[in-house]
Amino acid sequence: MKNLINFSIAGSLMTIIFLGIVNYITSPQTLWLIYPCLLLLLWPITLIFMVKKMYKQYSLVCSAMIIAFLIVENYLYAPHHLWFVYAIYPIIWWPILMYLDEKAKTLQVALIGCVSTIIYYSLLNMIVSPQYPWVIYPTFLVSWWPLALYHAQRKTFVAFSVTATLLISIFFIIVNVVSSPGVIWAVYPIFVTLWWPLSMYFYVYKRRMYHATFMKRM
Repeated sequence: MKNLINFSIAGSLMTIIFLGIVNYITSPQTLWLIYPCLLLLLWPITLIFMVKKMYKQYSLVCSAMIIAFLIVENYLYAPHHLWFVYAIYPIIWWPILMYLDEKAKTLQVALIGCVSTIIYYSLLNMIVSPQYPWVIYPTFLVSWWPLALYHAQRKTFVAFSVTATLLISIFFIIVNVVSSPGVIWAVYPIFVTLWWPLSMYFYVYKRRMYHATFMKRM
């Protein structure tokens, strides 16, 4: 394994130097070298951390590398629009969840993550682009985290289908009102979603009826 790690380090460095020369000779005006460099650096780093079983440290190093890459790319190609602030937040949560270990599976962490995500993107929405409330989309996605975890821990799957349907319905209604208030289209996806709790209810109801009938015959 040591020889494989040494080979990956040497191979990565040699490839980076070669691509750097090609980049400088053929297209010095475009720094495309950064894209393969990220992958080439991850090769030996991944091997080193996996061999030593340093999974938490690996998540921290890789997150820092990806964030640094996004910042550099943002500075090079769109310095007047700091789009990297949108992408780095979920990346930061990777090492946080790794270091939390078993606590990452708790409902408390899910609620903290959900609320902090909504606050973070709400502030970005208000500061950077207040003309459209796009925060409704990440809010909808991250709300599934504590919702699914809560019902999974209690095994309340029928109740989950009902609350999830309400969440989906509210989401489509808000998007409809915000994006195209002149056309009422939210009723169509809501109608389709309603079949989820209905099917869950009748499945559970029929199963209970079958069990009750079977017990009576016994």
